[in-house]
Amino acid sequence: MSLMKNMTIENIVKACDGTFVGDEKFLSMTITGVEKDSRLVEEGFLYVPFVGARVDGHSFINELFETKHILASLSEKDLDDAKGPYIKVDSTFEALKKIASFYRSQLSCKVIGITGSVGKTSTKEIIASVLQEKFSVLKTEGNYNNEIGMPLTLLKIRDNHDIAVIEMGISHFNDMNRLAEIARPDISVITNIGTCHLEHLIDRDGVFRAKTEMFDHLSDNPLVVLNGDDDKLANVTEVKNTKPIFYGMDEKFDVRPVSYSSNGIDGTDLTISYFGQEFSTYIPVAGTHMIYNAMAAVILGKYFNMSFDEIDAGIRNLNTIRGRNHIIKEDNLYIIDDCYNANPMSMKASIDVLSRANSRKVAVLGDMFELGKDENELHGEVGEYINNKGIDLVICIGKLSKNIFDKVSDGTEKIYFEDKSSFLINIKDYININDTVLVKASNGMKFTEIVDNLKGLKF
Repeated sequence: MSLMKNMTIENIVKACDGTFVGDEKFLSMTITGVEKDSRLVEEGFLYVPFVGARVDGHSFINELFETKHILASLSEKDLDDAKGPYIKVDSTFEALKKIASFYRSQLSCKVIGITGSVGKTSTKEIIASVLQEKFSVLKTEGNYNNEIGMPLTLLKIRDNHDIAVIEMGISHFNDMNRLAEIARPDISVITNIGTCHLEHLIDRDGVFRAKTEMFDHLSDNPLVVLNGDDDKLANVTEVKNTKPIFYGMDEKFDVRPVSYSSNGIDGTDLTISYFGQEFSTYIPVAGTHMIYNAMAAVILGKYFNMSFDEIDAGIRNLNTIRGRNHIIKEDNLYIIDDCYNANPMSMKASIDVLSRANSRKVAVLGDMFELGKDENELHGEVGEYINNKGIDLVICIGKLSKNIFDKVSDGTEKIYFEDKSSFLINIKDYININDTVLVKASNGMKFTEIVDNLKGLKF
């Protein structure tokens, strides 16, 4: 296990303003990793316990010293019978961020910060897929994009990594300030400004202000990559004395699609113009939104002096992940698993993907959360959007989704359920052999259960 640069216990104590408790011989020792999940810690790690609603991570500290041989632990509590050294702090949450910030200051690899209302994860995945053709890349895994997950991601960077592709998710004002102050990105990519987290950010202008807080914390001479088709982002003229590079569908953009053609839900053939140079590729994930993501990836690839052949290979090698526009091909069914999260923009994009299917098209849609006072109207907009998209059956589940159901025209077959279990009891009554089924809702609806039931269907 490789050691972390300058991450001695002594330096960590100073970084997090903690108090060291234990044998001072440990102060000069260097950790091999940082982890909050007791199941994932390894020998030589620093353990970060959190007090959760059901489990207090402090209860695992002594066990981890004995079974996993961690080097040290943080702790918010005095530990009378500690089996190893620990660092007493007021808040493990704040200490983790301070430690990550200190570690970031040691790193020489380039950090790419990615945010936006829709497409953060898919953009992160395609950028990482491209850059991996030439470089050693670390990327955000899973949902590690918040004030706990992002610092933990930064703490996974090692000397062999050339580039870190970091996803940054927010829901309140100043969230991005805190994230970007730690990550200090060299490159900023913003996918769009949409109607999400309006419960706290009020409107799209609020979303724009919150997302662009990142700009204040970029390194000198940053690369700023923006979706020029977004009316809010299009107004950004300069960031830290640097002009952004815009991508979009319009011919005025330096990076744009020359032509593209859909292959149904299997993907898209695409020719891109990059500052007048044209090259062709194939995106193995369906959806017009993936064309935008691919353009961002091209900009990053060329910034790092990659050839078009290398960029093409990275795009073609893109893999999808569960819950994020993930196409599951069963023997008698196509499932579009996009149930990790949802807002009106991403819901419409997923409906566009479904509309490209060559079989009977079924949309199983659930509630979208954190939309604020206009949540009913925003759900209704999705229902109106479905009309004229050629969707054969719309199944709406949940209290808020009744607004989607109500706005779907009577010319489209539609069914409403108050809850998920009511649908699952008789799921075979609504799904036919060889259907293409989109499953989409906010993560809190736990629609992965529907995906798993679909995968197990026998016709």
